[in-house]
Parts: sequence; structure tokens; C-alpha cells
Amino acid sequence: MHPVGAAVGAGGIATRFSFAVVVRYADLVPDVASQPAIDGWYATDDAGLPHLIGAKCPQCGTYVFPPRENNCPSPACDGDVLEPVALSRRGTIWSYTENRYLPPAPYPPSEPFEPFAIAAVELADEGLIVLGKVVEGTLAADLKVGMEMELTTMPLYTDDDGVTRTVYAWKKVGA
Repeated sequence: MHPVGAAVGAGGIATRFSFAVVVRYADLVPDVASQPAIDGWYATDDAGLPHLIGAKCPQCGTYVFPPRENNCPSPACDGDVLEPVALSRRGTIWSYTENRYLPPAPYPPSEPFEPFAIAAVELADEGLIVLGKVVEGTLAADLKVGMEMELTTMPLYTDDDGVTRTVYAWKKVGA
């Protein structure tokens, strides 16, 4: 696996490329059967395992998700440049809830609507808390604070061109 912001060039040598290229990668492969619903929020490694793409302030070490290019989120830091980084795939539940109503537009409705869990997961290495949907079939009764979770992806909807749009999601470790 190569770090976010690196590409393999001639001879297998990793080279730097701009953050904007990472954010628009899905635009380079328009004929793929599935693509992220939101470009630049996650990627997969050579083994096909997903990881979130965040950003880190090189000045103070603060992490942020979703990624952005500038303005460190730490009020104690005046850093204006953030670097893209691959974030941890695992963490523990910090909080969770269950959504029992159909989300409003622009989210495409699923028929029939089924309740789903949302978890705030504290990433293992960064300590950053990332909110995300929990895989289908998991409800709040199946979760508890401190439970280990890992990142996966799941379909969100199929667009008018027949492309399945995917999102990152959390699942229980070992599930």
C-alpha cells in the first residue's frame, strides 16, 4: 500500500501528487460498476480494504475528517496547510443511535425504508471521532459503547447511469 498522496511511477517508485488528484480519483474511472457516493472520503488499499482519507496538520498534528486542504481545525494552531493521510480502519464506539425515519433529500429513499444504526467511532490511532452508518441489519440494540468496529463499504444507491454509489460504513470486528 502506498500512502495517500503518493502514486507509483516508473520502476515502482512512489511520487507525490496533489491533494486535488486524490479527491477527484473516481472521475478518472467513470465506467466502473461502483464508485464512491462522495469522492475523496475513502479509498482502498492493494488488498481491497477500505480506509478513510483524512487530513493532518503538519504543524500541530491535528487530524480532520472529512479531508480538506487548509485551515487547521485546532483553535490553538495557526497552520494553514493540511496534508492528506490514510486514517485507521478500526476504532471503538464512542456513541451511537438509531435512525427510524426516512432521511430527507438529497438522500435517495430506499423502498421499503428500514431503520438503521449510526455510530460515532473513535479511531484507534488518531483519537478522531468519525460518524458513519453501521452496516445494514445492525440496530442500536446490537451495539454498545466501547465495542470494536472496523471500516467497510456498502451500497447507498444506484444512479441513473446504473453505477452503484457506495459509502463507508462501520461493522463489528469479526462480523
